[in-house]
Amino acid sequence: MKKKIIAALPLALAMAGAHAQGSVTLYGIVDLGIDYASNVVNGANGNLVPGSGGHLFQMQSGVPAGSRWGLRGSEDLGGGLSTIFRLESGFNAATGTGSGFSRNAYVGLKSGQYGQVTFGKQWDATVDLIEPYSLNGNFGGWYFSHPNDMDNMDNGFSVNNAVKYISPTIAGFQFEGHYSPGGQAGQFSNNASYSAAAAWTLGSFSAGVGYLRVNDPVAAVAGYGSGGGFVNVIYGNALANARYQGILSAGGSWALGSLKMMFNYTNVDFSSGNGSHDLHFQNYELSGTYAVTPAVTVGAGYTFTDGLDHATDQAPKYHQVNLIAQYALSKRTSVYAMGSYQHAAGSAENAQITGFNPSSTPNQVVSRVGITHVF
Repeated sequence: MKKKIIAALPLALAMAGAHAQGSVTLYGIVDLGIDYASNVVNGANGNLVPGSGGHLFQMQSGVPAGSRWGLRGSEDLGGGLSTIFRLESGFNAATGTGSGFSRNAYVGLKSGQYGQVTFGKQWDATVDLIEPYSLNGNFGGWYFSHPNDMDNMDNGFSVNNAVKYISPTIAGFQFEGHYSPGGQAGQFSNNASYSAAAAWTLGSFSAGVGYLRVNDPVAAVAGYGSGGGFVNVIYGNALANARYQGILSAGGSWALGSLKMMFNYTNVDFSSGNGSHDLHFQNYELSGTYAVTPAVTVGAGYTFTDGLDHATDQAPKYHQVNLIAQYALSKRTSVYAMGSYQHAAGSAENAQITGFNPSSTPNQVVSRVGITHVF
């Protein structure tokens, strides 16, 4: 018996040494706030209910930062190579409900010299490299996104079954790309998606460009499709009929002391493949943040959205102004107040700020006070 214990010691020590070279971190964010919306129409079976709605008060979770918890870890394999993984679940802090690892679930290999390759449910390349040039990518979250996050610049959906590559940063330059097969026998392109993006940073200036394409988006990703009590009047019908959703995005930022200025442009196509339901949008955003003190930060932004329905020649347009003020109580806890105003113009009849059902008029106002804790 004593010999067996002695013989097992080298194996136990080896296992302990291997474990010491790896790490697992538990992390998360809890965000809760109270919203007021000036005019919200009710929905049923994906359609607006005539004569319904009005002012709305609600408690909502995960607006400027999605409420989430997750595990991430790595294991050193030697020679500069390591295994990495992430499991991240979004949840509703107001009700305590959630849905598995709905945000990220991937594993892969990382090399300091060659970059990393991961497999699983992940953000596309434009979320990683272009979203940081938007106000919602820094403060404000989905209420500040372009109408109904039509360009995924607020990571409204992650991509299933993705193979993703992230290059090392060389002289300020970084590249990312992903491909997701559709997973249907005999159908190579159905539900498939791919993206590519590149960004370059020099001192306080940064800029990037990217492209994302999702085939059969209403089925491939969990986007903003109309259904149940939610109605997407901005592009819901085009999304339902789209053979693919194509998004070209570009942006940049520049920092000067406590001031950071950002701009971005996105070109979004919902294409049916035969031209019968094609819808096209261009989004132009200018925004900035300013650290008034180490504890107080304010942000403001303006987005103009210009649309064209190729089937009807209608041209919907949207103007949106976003404001936020955040006070850090500590390194991990902040309180904030934020607001958005959207005006529908051109052929658009209903304003609709992301996260809400449409207004019955061309105007909609949303305000919110909340608290965010990071752990």
